[in-house]
Amino acid sequence: MKGIDLEPLPYGESELEPYVSALTVSFHYGKHHSGYVGRVKDLVRGTPLEGRPLEDIIRVTVGRADQAAVFNNAAQAWNHAFFWKSMKPGGGGQPAGRLAELLASQFGSFAAFRTEFEKAAVGVFGSGWAWLVQDGGTLRIVTTANADTPLAHGQKPLLTLDVWEHAYYLDYQNRRRDFVNAWLDHLANWDFAATRLDAAP
Repeated sequence: MKGIDLEPLPYGESELEPYVSALTVSFHYGKHHSGYVGRVKDLVRGTPLEGRPLEDIIRVTVGRADQAAVFNNAAQAWNHAFFWKSMKPGGGGQPAGRLAELLASQFGSFAAFRTEFEKAAVGVFGSGWAWLVQDGGTLRIVTTANADTPLAHGQKPLLTLDVWEHAYYLDYQNRRRDFVNAWLDHLANWDFAATRLDAAP
């Protein structure tokens, strides 16, 4: 994710069906995600931020009222690129290996983690995100509102679920819980999350 270009999807628009429709992916990626990328490129053009990676732009602009539009669009561009990688066709279920061990150690069991993640994602008020992050040596479930991102708070994202309505409304209407459960059971890309873990000490 180094740069501000719109990254290609890691799968075809229809490959997440029946859990996320091709129509939803088309609008979400082609309109929403693409729009954030275009706007942040326009906002930083001709400024010292032009040409810098999204991660740098996020860290430089977080909390600055005069840079709110830049932060919001950069963070949303980054969050969305990360979201697409957080899913895969045939995903979901339980992770394996070190990630599974860490989740069991941190939360008591994978089932307990799943319950807590579902609760967090369903409970986001309005628009936002549910995340599994690595915070030092600890795995945590965190939520962020609107465009906020764990990158702005020194946490390392491992996996995210977009719970803005545009992520699910065409398929699930107001049934966010059904979307969250479908994502956990059938789409979550645990292999990607495992590659994000810091090396064991």
